[in-house]
Amino acid sequence: MGLDNLSPPRGSKSSAKRRGRGHGSGLGKTSGRGHKGQKSRSGASIPAWFEGGQMPLYRRTPKRGFKPHRRTEWHIVNLSELDRVEGSGIDPQALRASGIIRGTDRPVKILGRGDVGRAVDVRAHAFSASAREKIEAAGGTARVIE
Repeated sequence: MGLDNLSPPRGSKSSAKRRGRGHGSGLGKTSGRGHKGQKSRSGASIPAWFEGGQMPLYRRTPKRGFKPHRRTEWHIVNLSELDRVEGSGIDPQALRASGIIRGTDRPVKILGRGDVGRAVDVRAHAFSASAREKIEAAGGTARVIE
């Protein structure tokens, strides 16, 4: 036996159903589509969300709220994460280098969760009130950059 004379086991392969090839085939005339109706026509495929012409669920339910299309998306950094940055000067480039934020394309906001273990000079685009208090209580400075 070689690779050139392998064959699949008997009964494991079935030939394709040849539709519309006479009554004797069992799939002649209507080709298994039944009689008339939308789904018997060629090219007929009804979307999964179509509900037969009744008002669709999405349009029946009320819509509320909106998302402002020009809102500012921030990089959020908590005080507990600042200990992972080497040195006393912390800015967006230092946060990027230490892997806390992914890129410098968005502004950085410092939030007050956690504590600062040392005096650090933090430069960011925005600070929460509690973050500013904790940084200054530890002997550091919080500077806003544009």
